[in-house]
Amino acid sequence: MTSQVAVTCQNDPVCSTIAGVFNNAAWAPLAAMLVVVFLIIVFAFVLRNVAHRVISRVVNRAATGGSLTSRFRKGAATDGIDALLHERRKQRAETMGSVLKHVASVVILGTAVLTVLDRLTIPIAPLLTSVGILGVAIGFGAQELVKDFIAGMFMLLEDQYGVGDVIDAGPAVGTVEAVTLRVTRLRDVDGRVWYVRNGTITRVGNESQGWSRAFMDVPVAYDADVVAVRVLLEHVAEEIWADPELRESKIVEEPRVFGVEQLSDSSLVFRITAKTLPSAQAEVARELRLRVKSALDTAGIPMVATA
Repeated sequence: MTSQVAVTCQNDPVCSTIAGVFNNAAWAPLAAMLVVVFLIIVFAFVLRNVAHRVISRVVNRAATGGSLTSRFRKGAATDGIDALLHERRKQRAETMGSVLKHVASVVILGTAVLTVLDRLTIPIAPLLTSVGILGVAIGFGAQELVKDFIAGMFMLLEDQYGVGDVIDAGPAVGTVEAVTLRVTRLRDVDGRVWYVRNGTITRVGNESQGWSRAFMDVPVAYDADVVAVRVLLEHVAEEIWADPELRESKIVEEPRVFGVEQLSDSSLVFRITAKTLPSAQAEVARELRLRVKSALDTAGIPMVATA
């Protein structure tokens, strides 16, 4: 029995160690197998935790990056805008971190299971073949789900849109409330919530990425003084640009007054535009309309209906 244990343990340092300590006990090979399996499992969970910690650290660093408001205009950062951009970065980073953690867990623990089975002398070739066939079958049955996940991955990586953006996703138009790998949740102007599968989105119109534009068309009578109307609108643009409440939080460039945008037998249409921070165009447009109307009323220039 002693010689048989020695032969069994000759190529196994763990088994040899146990056999040497316990005087070539007959149960040394079994004990060595259990010890190795235990060490493999412990090492797998330790490695998994280390990988998760590294991923969490990278995610936290990405989520708490520097403010992006400097892209719009130096000194234009506000608490609300910073909060929106931070939430967008945080959600994208956390989603990618969740995916990476899941992949790391599957790879590490899967490798550990296969190693344990091999250590227990259980043939893994048939198991791998069965898993491969099962994976193909599941892949065919879950094509739409896989499509949604892949589309969601690229949407997050390419930063096509994020929480707080107003987008046209085809099936629905609204404000993005949540982005996951499978679905995008939107809320439209009526308060209705839409759940749009990422795989069904073939094009996205983002109304609030980078910067937005507010504009107003001003129709006046055909015989109105073109120069006088343009000077009046330019004065309105200068007043808005000089307003610190708008300049510091909403508008990023001085508003521009274009020439005659449209011409008919009854009216002339001028256009005034303002480049704004994301999602601020509606508020700036309302302010434009109020100030233009007040200026036109003061100058005695009536607005007319366009054809």
